[in-house]
Amino acid sequence: MTPPDQPSPPDAEADVDQGRPLTADDYQALGEFRRAIRQFLAFSEEGARAYGLTSQQHQALLTIKAHPGPDPISIGDLAQSLLIKNHSAVELVARLIERDLVSRRDDDADRRRVVLELRPRGADILETISRRNLGQLRRGADILAEIIEAAHRAAPPSP
Repeated sequence: MTPPDQPSPPDAEADVDQGRPLTADDYQALGEFRRAIRQFLAFSEEGARAYGLTSQQHQALLTIKAHPGPDPISIGDLAQSLLIKNHSAVELVARLIERDLVSRRDDDADRRRVVLELRPRGADILETISRRNLGQLRRGADILAEIIEAAHRAAPPSP
């Protein structure tokens, strides 16, 4: 329940039947889901640390590589994706450039826009970490499927 002095986030409760009290299964499904996410994130962070990267640096590399569309990602897009301020993204990118993981340049079409690309070293490190993470994801797929099934049982869709 949202404290009285804080507004409810929009649609935060839209998919949960408000007339039904939460059950132990509801809380268990949420707990198991959060635990599975935290275990995966801890595994992923450990892999990043093995290459001297912070979790945020790893996420930046992944975001740059995963950016959809034909145009390279901008610093503003990176900041938005990582849920950080633009100046924080600029500092993060500067650290990645120092390590020869990322390059930045002015956009050809709009000189006010700075775009980012992975350097070969950054792409190699990201691929190694990503292969390890995908392996862990595959090993945990059965657990995740069980958690998702428990979530469906605990919070059936509203009519």
